[in-house]
Amino acid sequence: MKVAVLGMGYVGCVTAGVLAREGHHVVGVDANASKVAMLAQGQSPVLEPGLPELIRRSHISGHLKATAEAADAIAAAEVIIVCVGTPSNGNGGLDSHALERVAAQIGCTIARHDGYPVVLVRSTVLPETLEEVIVPVLERGAGSRVGDGFGLAVNPEFLREGSAVHDFDSPQFTLVGTAEPRSAAIVRRLYGFLKAPVFVTDRQTAALVKYASNAFHAMKVAFANEIAAISGAVGADASEVMRLFCLDHKLNLSAAYLKPGMPFGGSCLPKDLRALLYSGRRRDVPLPLLSATLKSNRVQTAMCIERILAFGRPRVGIFGLAFKGGTDDLRESPTVAIVEALLGKGISLAIYDGRVSLAHLVGSNRDYVAQHLPHIESLLRPTLEEVVNSSDVLVIGNNDEEFHSLPQRMRSEQTLIDLVGVTAANGALATDRVSAAGR
Repeated sequence: MKVAVLGMGYVGCVTAGVLAREGHHVVGVDANASKVAMLAQGQSPVLEPGLPELIRRSHISGHLKATAEAADAIAAAEVIIVCVGTPSNGNGGLDSHALERVAAQIGCTIARHDGYPVVLVRSTVLPETLEEVIVPVLERGAGSRVGDGFGLAVNPEFLREGSAVHDFDSPQFTLVGTAEPRSAAIVRRLYGFLKAPVFVTDRQTAALVKYASNAFHAMKVAFANEIAAISGAVGADASEVMRLFCLDHKLNLSAAYLKPGMPFGGSCLPKDLRALLYSGRRRDVPLPLLSATLKSNRVQTAMCIERILAFGRPRVGIFGLAFKGGTDDLRESPTVAIVEALLGKGISLAIYDGRVSLAHLVGSNRDYVAQHLPHIESLLRPTLEEVVNSSDVLVIGNNDEEFHSLPQRMRSEQTLIDLVGVTAANGALATDRVSAAGR
């Protein structure tokens, strides 16, 4: 395929080099004359293991060329890959000037293109930058809409400096964000040499996956350093703590707890996090990430409450009072906090949880209910159907299997707010859905 790669920085050079190695005819485009001159001589302007040899061989084979003139490269390309930088502004936002300039060049050129070129955005861009900057500039220059004469797809990269060529050749998956089957097929063809699954999703989701990944990586670094700080303060071996922590692939290093849903609760997570923070305060060890975790959880609970209150003062049915489906543990259940807040706002409530029996609650679990919901007996209903029939808004509060059928039990005028995501997991479409991060 004929490919134009715009932006010969780190990502652009690796992308151009690998695609040229695979037999694609690649033209690298950059406004920097020094980069163009180096590439024209078969030299890599980027220091990265394996890349200089890749560039040299692709240059010798004639599959990689370079130019400062974008128009000619774009006009001849089947795929136009955008790899320009997206540095930060002073306020933390993206400096989109380079993106706008490149999008304008692409738009004006593809207006005269005699094929169906696909613009592949490999630069790291926020969803709003993509939809509010890149798409309008492209369409204005091309004089047509995306999907009508040209395609657009988001193709985030997951390359690490020092192992970028290896990462390109051995991805966990290839991510393509587009609403156009034709564009998706062209991108699949471009990356046909990679032995990895291809996932096609919408543009906004694909763009945000890259940010979710990097935010999580940053959070992991901060987490390990905070655990190291408290380890040193209490006399524990930080390296051994984290080594043993990382041996747990069931919960610690896994997909566990990484699905959108309710804020965390129960008898362990809030209590143990508060205890760790207290230990840090006693020893003057700042733990800002762990402190913010509790604050974030409270914010997520507040967001759930506000979403319910946004419907005015309807009759609200709560399904699931325990913090986790299949249990009767009400201690620090976020649903209990939501019920408390709604009662304080004068909302009419009915609650169903087939696992919760006041007669069988004992110990700290019963004490917690007595303190936070002393009038719970008047709110509980014996059957799911009774709560469905008496409510205008239905709220799913935990992932008990019994609640998966709620969308099929609803009347057309009722609204379902799924705080857990059980309806999405079962392919049902809720009228409304809340996804608050956490457990």
